[in-house]
Amino acid sequence: MFKFPENLYTDVRIENVYETKIAYTLDNLDQCKTRKYKAAFIRIFDGQRWYYSSTSETRNIQGEIDSLAKLTVPNPKIYEHPTVKKLEVNTGVYEKFNEEDVSKISKEEKLTLLDPYFELVKRPLIKITNLNYIDEKRVKEIYSSKGTNLTFDTQRAGISINFNMVKGDKHLSEAYQAASCYYKDLLNGENECKNYIKTCEAFIENSKPVDKGKYTVILSPKVAGVFAHESFGHKSEADFMVGDEAMKKEWAIGSKVGSEILSIVDDGNEITSGFAPFDDEGTKARKTYLIKDGILAGRLHSGFTAGELEEEVTGNGRAINFEFEPIVRMTSTYILPGDKTMDELISEVKDGILIENFNHGSGMSTFTIAPRRSYMIKDGKITDPVNVSVITGTVFEALNSIDGLSNKLELVSMITGGCGKMEQYPLPVAFGGPYVRVKNMNVQ
Repeated sequence: MFKFPENLYTDVRIENVYETKIAYTLDNLDQCKTRKYKAAFIRIFDGQRWYYSSTSETRNIQGEIDSLAKLTVPNPKIYEHPTVKKLEVNTGVYEKFNEEDVSKISKEEKLTLLDPYFELVKRPLIKITNLNYIDEKRVKEIYSSKGTNLTFDTQRAGISINFNMVKGDKHLSEAYQAASCYYKDLLNGENECKNYIKTCEAFIENSKPVDKGKYTVILSPKVAGVFAHESFGHKSEADFMVGDEAMKKEWAIGSKVGSEILSIVDDGNEITSGFAPFDDEGTKARKTYLIKDGILAGRLHSGFTAGELEEEVTGNGRAINFEFEPIVRMTSTYILPGDKTMDELISEVKDGILIENFNHGSGMSTFTIAPRRSYMIKDGKITDPVNVSVITGTVFEALNSIDGLSNKLELVSMITGGCGKMEQYPLPVAFGGPYVRVKNMNVQ
């Protein structure tokens, strides 16, 4: 398809994108638009440095290749370079969403989908609302001078109902989200949203400040997932280790990093908002164990980091769009389930807290999670709702303090927000796990 220059590695990523954004504040329509575009990212490597170009003029990709090639120093041994050797060659067409393509659904039908939710949020405690519908379909083509000739698609759609509740001097900012790779999964979600709002009303009416201290904490699958993503997933992205000998020793494969019941994986094949069957270098996704039975088992790689650390690619070289180069990023990152029922997890706690939802989370060596809704556990039973500002701790202490996992896995797809790294935000990801019990967490 393209004439690639000799003695250089070249690849081209073409993105054909369709997206819809519908947004209301209260009953006022703020935005209703669809957008289509086709654009490309081109890169060339001569063994010393990468040369990049991005363009929306896809008819002139060959011209971009030729212009970049003039900046390089041709290298007859380029295909012996560790990075280039690691880059996979995959071919074929892998389009999963042709029959349920969101671009084939009319804008009028998408507007109608939101109609029932306007009545649901007309509640005395709700003072302001934002209703959003978002979808996106991307068809990507990747070609390389090694022989990659690949086409695949990704897709996601979702509803986000954001609302602020006020009860006296109490405030609660909450959001109901329904997200999937398939539009049909968004239909008939009104009862679920209605029940979610009622749960939030009961919380703001009855919640009290928590007594700060150390507690056994049970994290819901959503909170456990963001904990795994923030506290350990980012540490598993191998680019932070490149050139750092101390980090290489500290994060040696085979080191004990958590409880023996803990396993965390990343897998781009999961049909979630993190679905990425191939990465943006054309590498096939696989299920990568980051922790297995408490032992550091692997890390996430692009071609560059795999070559530098002499490990194998994992399908995690990702970019938010055609304007950016692939860097090491997560896809769907989650904790594997254990062998206890939810009731068993709770019944074994004398004095603890259940964290159901979160505002935000962050962490590397230490972590912070700011909950939205939390509940006391007394003598093995969930009791009063409590306001928790933050739970904090060191990552390794928390990972080693996990002493119980429920037996059901829940993966959480998100339609708003995403993962941020360097200047690339937001990247669609997913996370999840079972209910996770952690001893001695700092709560305030």
